[in-house]
Amino acid sequence: MKISVIKQRSLWWAISAVVILSGIIAMGISWTRPDIRAPLRPSLDFIGGTRLQYELDCSKPGNCDKPIDLAEVRQVMDTQGLANSSIQVLDKYGISIRTNNLDVEERTKLETALSQEIGAFDPQKSQNDTVGPTLGRQLFTTGLLAVIVSFAGILLYLTFRFQFDYAFFAFVALFHDVFITVGIFSILGLVQGVEVDSLFVVALLTIIGFSVNDTVVIYDRVREVLNLNPDLPISQVVDDAVNQTLTRSINTTFTVLLTLFAIFLFGGETLKYFALALIIGFTAGAYSSIFIASTLLAWWRERTEKSRQPLKEPKISDKV
Repeated sequence: MKISVIKQRSLWWAISAVVILSGIIAMGISWTRPDIRAPLRPSLDFIGGTRLQYELDCSKPGNCDKPIDLAEVRQVMDTQGLANSSIQVLDKYGISIRTNNLDVEERTKLETALSQEIGAFDPQKSQNDTVGPTLGRQLFTTGLLAVIVSFAGILLYLTFRFQFDYAFFAFVALFHDVFITVGIFSILGLVQGVEVDSLFVVALLTIIGFSVNDTVVIYDRVREVLNLNPDLPISQVVDDAVNQTLTRSINTTFTVLLTLFAIFLFGGETLKYFALALIIGFTAGAYSSIFIASTLLAWWRERTEKSRQPLKEPKISDKV
């Protein structure tokens, strides 16, 4: 089946614009939230502090007769002087608390107060993690630097590999993929309390490498078709190049997504959101390579070719 990406390019751009705009709005809301104060909900990896996770012991009679009430948990946190903590209810009978650094005595005191108010916890399912603020800032700075360096390196490579307009629009598609992934995780942070950690940075770096590979394949084919048929309109060249590489792009993305869905479903809590970030990013990467990078290149070449055409001399009848 042959598709024409050029004819429907306004639709492809509109879909991307809606998703990106939704992400920007979510990041703005997250920044104003006192419990987040960042475009994404950061984990302890980046901000430091203590995270506590408790689950009610349902083997005890009457202990799980009712789900955990978030208001009751907040009231206990207030009495302990931890009113600014982030609290999330997990599966009705579990809670996750992110708060300031607490020592062993403070954690024990808080756990006792919570048990008295909402019920006894299962000691086998209790977890606590502590990260210092200095290490958190270092991880954030290092991760951000890695993303910036990868962007710069890929832009430099593409500039040498292709002409500048190819490289520029490949970079735009790359930014598109990263921004969609970040935006969706910002929305998930608001709706589901999903946090981003150092694995999220690793996922972004992986998305950058995968996405640019798909775009390079399509641009290589565009260049080959142009060399063979220099008189063809750029819109037809791009359509031909996309259709020639479409099956390869879809098959590559589909096989990778099968593995990622398996990790997402069966890989455990640690890898769940890492796999989800890759699923979103790889899907956005395949989409942008086919529908964004190619159509932007065609649009730009059409504009520049029209601007270079000489003005036609007016006819004698027009002069009269």
